[in-house]
Amino acid sequence: MKTADADRRRWIALAIVMVASFMDLVDVTIVNIAIPSIQEDTGASFSAIQWVTGGYALAFAIGLITGGRLGDIYGRKRLFLIGIGGFTVASALCGLASGPEMLVGMRVLQGGTAAMMVPQVLSIIHATFPAEERGKVFGMFGAVVGLGAVSGPLIGALLTEWDLFGLAWRPIFLINLPVGIAGLLLGRRFIDESKAERALKLDLVGVALASVGLLMLIYPLTHGREAGWPLWGYLSMAGSLVVFALFVAYEKAKTRRDGSPLVELSLFRVKSFAAGIGVQLAFGVVCGIFFLVWTLYMQLGLGWSPLKAGSTGIPFSLAVSAAAGLSVQKLVPRFGRRVLQTGALVMAAGVLTYIWEADRYGTAIAPWQMALPLVVMGLGMGLIVAPITDAILAEVPRAHAGSASGLINTVQQMGNALGLALVSVAFFGAMDDVVAPEAMGTAFGGAFVHAMWWVAGALLVVFLLMFALPRRKAVAPAGADAAGAVDAPATAAGTAGGADPTDEREPVLA
Repeated sequence: MKTADADRRRWIALAIVMVASFMDLVDVTIVNIAIPSIQEDTGASFSAIQWVTGGYALAFAIGLITGGRLGDIYGRKRLFLIGIGGFTVASALCGLASGPEMLVGMRVLQGGTAAMMVPQVLSIIHATFPAEERGKVFGMFGAVVGLGAVSGPLIGALLTEWDLFGLAWRPIFLINLPVGIAGLLLGRRFIDESKAERALKLDLVGVALASVGLLMLIYPLTHGREAGWPLWGYLSMAGSLVVFALFVAYEKAKTRRDGSPLVELSLFRVKSFAAGIGVQLAFGVVCGIFFLVWTLYMQLGLGWSPLKAGSTGIPFSLAVSAAAGLSVQKLVPRFGRRVLQTGALVMAAGVLTYIWEADRYGTAIAPWQMALPLVVMGLGMGLIVAPITDAILAEVPRAHAGSASGLINTVQQMGNALGLALVSVAFFGAMDDVVAPEAMGTAFGGAFVHAMWWVAGALLVVFLLMFALPRRKAVAPAGADAAGAVDAPATAAGTAGGADPTDEREPVLA
């Protein structure tokens, strides 16, 4: 029987890891709203601005699976503390950055340290709470995720608008210091150490090949326009295909040698999983393009203040939260895959409505006029984001559930980084290199419409790929280990490929 002290310790540990998750989520969304202020203060080019957001996403994506495995091997508490400590230091250096180059470098460091911290969160929760309590705890975790998504832009807008101590955008990073220090000190005292009984080995060569391949693809996309699309950019993008082919060959050899590849390639033999990975990649591209372009359109194109732009997104966030809860609790159990496909079509309808409004009202468009397309887009996104991980994992063998869920989250982050890189083509490619100040609103409005057509096209790809997802989640007999017998698809952030594949977990919708 647990003592009162032990019971108190575990709830304090839960609060610590949830606050860390909240800090990470807010840090992702808080930056977009401050981008115009960052650009004005540092003189950053548009490609540098893309790297401020894209560098974080890329480093986070590349490090997720390895971060999870490091926790399983060396201890989740240890890696969590290293991650939150590194994240805090990187946040301080972002806030003190003397120029765009330093800011981009520190954002990459932030993403890398977040990749060590975030995968440990749900693993620590799983090791701390018994099965009968995890449903309630994971529900609380989901509420924190939703709160982070809603509050990030508002916090960023307020901190930027207030211009505390004349620091302009810098407090959006410096605010992490007291939170991170408190998490580090309290985490050392209250979080219990845990490791996987049978952890996979590290695959550093796989990480290196994946990193090089992604950089060879994303760097030319981000810098190509400003450099005049030189030949080296096309050669680099073509060469990335060769590196990815080497990555696949190495992963096959790694599987035969010790059974610990970075990516379990056999998962792609499951049609629904392979299509689901495509869904996550395309959906990540949607998010990467839309949220950056939307911020630039409102603040640089329409000249809105950070607070006005941030508050405009409130209807969107509320719609996502409402639809996500309805999707998981009521709709998906009854209608299955059709709910997710409906979500893609509804979101596309919101995008098309936004295109019509932006074209019709031009620079005179008002926040209340944006509410309709944003609510429609939010409802569509909410129908997708909550049940998608469970749908993709439905036919994956239980033994690979941890690796599969980690790969899902990794691919979505890679899609986000790719979408941010494609902003150079989808948005800036639709504008002249030099725009007169009096024509700024019209130029940004036209580029926004052009980019939104890219978003609509990516959502069509999402809709079509969803036909390969299972119509309904299969319910397997107890103890089964066949396709469709995923007893407990843990959330991607919690396993990140590092979970013990024999670990049975409670069903969690990510």
